[in-house]
Amino acid sequence: MSSDQVTVAEEEYLQALFWLQEAQLPMTAANVARAMQLSPPTVSEMIGRLEGDGYISRAADKTLDFTAEGREHAEAIVRRHRLIERFLTDVLGIPWDEVHEEAERLEHAMSPVLEERMMAAIGDAKTCPHGHPIVLEERERGSLLADCEIGASVKILRFENEAEELLHYLRKIGLEPGLDGTVESSNEHEVVVASADGKHSISRSVAETVSVRADPAPPPRAALPEQLELSSDRYGR
Repeated sequence: MSSDQVTVAEEEYLQALFWLQEAQLPMTAANVARAMQLSPPTVSEMIGRLEGDGYISRAADKTLDFTAEGREHAEAIVRRHRLIERFLTDVLGIPWDEVHEEAERLEHAMSPVLEERMMAAIGDAKTCPHGHPIVLEERERGSLLADCEIGASVKILRFENEAEELLHYLRKIGLEPGLDGTVESSNEHEVVVASADGKHSISRSVAETVSVRADPAPPPRAALPEQLELSSDRYGR
C-alpha cells in the first residue's frame, strides 16, 4: 500500500504503537487496547490489517514491530501531531491541556506546505507543550517522578500519558513541563513537589506517568503498562 493510501484509522494505530515503543513499553495488541481504550477484538482486527498492509510484523510471542515503511508513517504522524499541539498553544494561545484532541483531528489532513509553515511559526520550540520532542531522536530518557527520593531536585520533562482528562488534572495542580522543584514528600498515595509557584500534590498513579530530570536520579524504567488506562477512579479525580 502506498503512503497516500494509509487510512485515518491505520494512522491512529501506528501512532499508538509508536508511543508504546518510545515509552519503552511492550508493543503488544493488549497494550494498544489499553492505550486506545478499545476492545481486544477491535484491536486484533486492525493489527491484522496493519500486518497485511506491510506496516508491522508480528513475532511468535505476539510482540509487534514496525516495518521500515510502517515506522516512516508512524514518525510522520507523531511529528505532525506534536507540531500542531505546539502551534495551537504558542501561536493561537489555546491552553496546553486542551490541544491534544484538537491535534488528533487536524493531524490527518496536514499538507507538507502547512507543516513547513507551522515549523517556521513555532520558532525554536523543540517539544510539544507536554514535553515530547518534535524532532523524534532528541528525546531525553529521564526518570519517573514516582521513583524520586525525598529531597531530590527535579525538572519536569514530559507527561507520558496525554489523555486530555489527565492533562486537565495536571494543569489544575500547576504541574507542567519545564517546572523546577524539589520532592518534598512521597508515600503510597501521593508525591508532593515544592516549586517557586507553591506545592503540587500529585497522586502516585499519575506520578508514574510524569518523566523528570532528577538529582539524584533513580534508575530509569518504563511506565507501568496499566498506567495507560485512564479512569476517574484510578487517578482520584
